[in-house]
Amino acid sequence: MTRIGAVHAVLPPYRYEQYEITEALASMTPSPAARTPEPSRTPGRDVLARMHAASGVRTRHLALPLESYAQLTSFGEANDRFIEQAQVLGGEAVRGALEAADIAPDEVDLVISTSVTGVAAPSVEARLAGRLGLRPDVKRLPLFGLGCAGGAAGLARLHDYLQASPRAVAVLLSVELCSLTLQRDDTSAANAVAGSLFGDGAAAVVAVGRERAAAGPEVVAARSRLYPDTEGLLGWDIGAGGFRIVLGGELPRLVRRHVGPEVEDFLAGHGLKPRDVTGWVCHPGGPRVLEAVRESLDLPARALEASWRSLAEVGNLSSASVLHILRDVLAGERPLPGSPGLVMAMGPGFCSETVLLRW
Repeated sequence: MTRIGAVHAVLPPYRYEQYEITEALASMTPSPAARTPEPSRTPGRDVLARMHAASGVRTRHLALPLESYAQLTSFGEANDRFIEQAQVLGGEAVRGALEAADIAPDEVDLVISTSVTGVAAPSVEARLAGRLGLRPDVKRLPLFGLGCAGGAAGLARLHDYLQASPRAVAVLLSVELCSLTLQRDDTSAANAVAGSLFGDGAAAVVAVGRERAAAGPEVVAARSRLYPDTEGLLGWDIGAGGFRIVLGGELPRLVRRHVGPEVEDFLAGHGLKPRDVTGWVCHPGGPRVLEAVRESLDLPARALEASWRSLAEVGNLSSASVLHILRDVLAGERPLPGSPGLVMAMGPGFCSETVLLRW
């Protein structure tokens, strides 16, 4: 089996209480005279404050000082900051993971990078390869468009590669700087919800094939699933101003309808039921999504405790969230050796990604 050697998570240095971000966003919102004529869809300051208070988020880390965001006047400027900061955080994440796994950079055979909050060509891992000491012949696979599912999907793709290359070392890098997608002129409810939830962070996973030793859990199997006729419910509309959030209010209902049964079926294929899973690493999409996951799988409240804690402490980090939560689970009181764990996330498509672990 593929085995995880280490997970290293990184946060930017600028940490803010939720109320500080609420006030900053309210001050950057266009005046009523400048707003588009959709008053029923335009949250005012009081509504914004209530949405932020109900998000389950207490603090978040941002790539830039809070006062800098008002100075970003174009998609190009924001994306330049993405490329700059993604290299800083991504480099720290990969270095930390390799050091924790006791693996030298020139032993790495494959690097997968995932992000959905900026565009870079050459991609982030290519810009980092030389300064990290990776070999010139390292294989690279940048992933874009998977959104919040990218961390789980990237872990699954590591597993696919290492099954065929049992002596190999592979690295997954996720960098998500959600704050740089801020749309100051978008007064929609979806943008307000996104502004209440998303934070910035990076994480890296080092994994090895079955012929190499590592101290972490095994990856047993993975499954990807697209759900029909849901393509327009989650993602980005990309225009001159950059990334405008698409966030359908039906997502919790879809989680109940599709994701719960999908996870149950995936586990059943391995002779397991949800109650057998001793460590849940679930993407913290927001309070309504986490509740939908818990209810659809009939889980006890404590099952998703790590996800709720991560949401409160750093917000929704898109693809990096499940890797931060996996790091937290590994750093805390680990589940019993040999027991099953599950990494799961949802993303644009609408899709789900599930990865079965053995602790």
